[in-house]
Amino acid sequence: MAAAGARMTAEVAEQPAVFSSLVARREEIAAVARLVAARRPRFALLAARGSSDHAALYAKYLIEVLLELPAGLVSPSTTTLYGARPDFTDVLYLSVSQSGGSPDLVAATEAARAQGALTVAVTNTPSSPLSDAAELSVDIRAGEELAVAATKTYTATLLSLYLLVDAIRGGTGAAVADIGELSATALAAPIDDAVDRFRDIERVVTTGRGYSSATAAEAALKLAETSYLGARSYSGADLLHGPVAAIDDRTGVVAVTSKGLGATAMRDVVGTVRDRGASVLAVGSSAPDVAADLRIAVPDTFEEVAPILEILPLQRLALALALARGGDPDNPRGLNKVTRTL
Repeated sequence: MAAAGARMTAEVAEQPAVFSSLVARREEIAAVARLVAARRPRFALLAARGSSDHAALYAKYLIEVLLELPAGLVSPSTTTLYGARPDFTDVLYLSVSQSGGSPDLVAATEAARAQGALTVAVTNTPSSPLSDAAELSVDIRAGEELAVAATKTYTATLLSLYLLVDAIRGGTGAAVADIGELSATALAAPIDDAVDRFRDIERVVTTGRGYSSATAAEAALKLAETSYLGARSYSGADLLHGPVAAIDDRTGVVAVTSKGLGATAMRDVVGTVRDRGASVLAVGSSAPDVAADLRIAVPDTFEEVAPILEILPLQRLALALALARGGDPDNPRGLNKVTRTL
């Protein structure tokens, strides 16, 4: 019988190789991007669940900032439960699902295509029902993932979405040319101090701004599903609008801060939560410059690429905390690899 966390450990370690392979196959994604660009969508919608929902949030920022198109996250239940059939003419509809097997995403994608959308499935399972439902598909090529907690499939989805959006705008993927090497460095960042500080904390808040909002959301999910922590994620802006009242010296705060406009906007947030007595862990390329109790630095890169690196030490933190607290992150209680919702 495999040791607790063996699968998650192995899959976390595979990510640099997955990234390098995916970048080498950039042209496959660029071919899809050219078809999208030729259709000149007027705005984009993204459908996803779970970790993929956080990847979709990242894509929303990419689309709005890099393509300057309006973008939004859809609620599949408006189609599957309420039967809504909006006019999707000239809409780019991206369905993001690592398994490609969620019935609600498949049904919502079929309905969007029937209503005129250009549908693109982004999935790790090219033979999935979701890929069949969409007009176009992007294979993230992460390989089989056996641990329940998504790690390499999440980050491969981020990288695939970046390559897709970058290619739509005519880019060459230069910003991620060395992402394999950079990710190996990010995975080697020391986390022991953070494990020691957070192992006995029961309440964690994760926060970030801009692109890093997706990292904060994914980190909260990983901490909740592997270590059973009461973890919540907030935008740095939203955190100061009310939830900060619940933060005290029994709260751990993970502040995702990579160099760029998002990190600049996080300075007051970090100062405020630290003043309230919280243990603050800063993670990102600007972590060394943040007034935090603990810091995990990742390599510098373009701000729009940073979420691919930021999450890596946080995956390791979730894994290590689960083991330190006596759990098995490969098999979190009550969870399955594919969640089927209607």
